[in-house]
Amino acid sequence: METIILASASPRRQEYFRMLGLPFKVIPSPAEEILNEGLEPRQAVEELAIQKVNCVRELCKDREAPWIFGADTIVLLNGQIYGKPRDREHARLMISELQGKSHEVITGIALFNSRKGSIDSCSVVSTVNFAPMSDEEIQWYLDSGEWEGAAGAYQI
Repeated sequence: METIILASASPRRQEYFRMLGLPFKVIPSPAEEILNEGLEPRQAVEELAIQKVNCVRELCKDREAPWIFGADTIVLLNGQIYGKPRDREHARLMISELQGKSHEVITGIALFNSRKGSIDSCSVVSTVNFAPMSDEEIQWYLDSGEWEGAAGAYQI
């Protein structure tokens, strides 16, 4: 099986590839993660994944890169998009707003196939029911550090 370039430094995405037994090499994408607000959330997150792939394609233009995979995730609650928190306080605000509610998690993926010279993309929407949390539980979670680099300030 050919090596897939993972256009992400995400430890979670790397773990997914390991669990699936996929050979991969990490080349984090330098793409700015700026959501196109003119698009529907699913389209916007797919576009971010495509941008990540294209940035890594540019970095790899002088070497063989048969497959490049990019992904991005957002959280959506009542029309408001939650990306990655800027800092601990921002994470606290996000968790406080999401706790006790149902919301959507949208992940977009993109895969470049060098033989075809094309990028395929898709997205998936999952509904998450977030249990109510006390201030102490939120503080404990923030202390765990699991919120760092995660859309909506949490990971499953």
